[in-house]
Formats: sequence, C-alpha cells, structure tokens
Amino acid sequence: MNFKELETYFYSLDRSFFIENDMKKYADYDSPIPIGYGQTISQPSLVLEMTKLLSPDNDSKVLEIGTGSGFQTAILAKISKEVYTVERIKELMDKAQQRLKELNFTNVYFKTGDGSKGWEEHALYDRIMVTCAARVLPKELVDQLKVGGRMVIPVGSPESQKLLLVTKTDKGINMQNVGWVRFVELKGEYGWEQ
Repeated sequence: MNFKELETYFYSLDRSFFIENDMKKYADYDSPIPIGYGQTISQPSLVLEMTKLLSPDNDSKVLEIGTGSGFQTAILAKISKEVYTVERIKELMDKAQQRLKELNFTNVYFKTGDGSKGWEEHALYDRIMVTCAARVLPKELVDQLKVGGRMVIPVGSPESQKLLLVTKTDKGINMQNVGWVRFVELKGEYGWEQ
C-alpha cells in the first residue's frame, strides 16, 4: 500500500468508533482523547505520521506495543500482513479486540501483558510500533526487530519525548529524532517509575 492508499483508508476510518465515553463528540478533533484507565487515543495527524515513518507494506509482520482503543491497530492491520499487538490493560484489550472483529480483521493477534518485553514467541518483526513512551530504548524490542527493520518509539521524560525512528542494520542500530511528542508511559522496566 502506498502513502496515497494509506491516507485514503486513514481518512475513511471513523475515529468515533474507537471512543465510547463522553469524549466521542471530540473524535473529529486533531488532538489526543482520554479513553479511560489513564490512557489516550493519539491525535490523528500523529497516528498518520507515525504510520508513514514505520512504512509497513503488505508483507510486513508488525509488532504493536500499546493496543489502546485499537485505532492504530486497525490502520496497521489494513496495510500489513500480520499485526501482533500487546496491551497491559485487559479491559482495553477486550474492547479493541471486539472492535477489530467487527471491522472483519483476521490478521491481528492479541496479547494482554507487559509490552515492554515485546512478544518474543513471534519474533522477529519487520516493523515495531510503540504507542507509549519509554525512559530508554528497550533492548528486548531492538532484539526482536529484524535486520532491515524499522521501529517508531517515543523515548524521553514524562514531560516530553523524542519520537525516534530506529532502523536496524547488520552493524547495529541507527536512531533518528523526527520530532517531539508526549505520550503516556510504557509501564515496566523501561518506564519512568523506577
């Protein structure tokens, strides 16, 4: 899928379908929206930008850390071969799984648990999308990325993070700061609460 097709699908996806609280009326705003449990659905322009940076294609095996509402998951599932998504909050995962089932996705695999460790059983991945912020780059996620693979991840402090595009080569990793963002915390070993 090229960027034009991605944008067409992205703009056809009803964001309000992924929001069930009284914030649903703000679904068309280009801003993050609370979805409960201290989590948010990211602003649409950032979701699109991160997906373009990740640049999956229809042969990509993608790991997503932080399923949340399932909005980003749906976009990844539309343009990738397989999506393995991990969410630590069971209630959010159950709702996201139901939404994606209603949208007839059959290429998404769900796990409730600590996303900071990735999903080793299904590694290696062509692409890794992290939708929560880490204090430092998680070693386990780097290890689960294929050579030639790409990862998009926010890394920094609670106040602001660098949005990093990480590419893996046979010589190691390259990190490019593509902007400043503010995401909810990646819980676990790589979170801020140490």
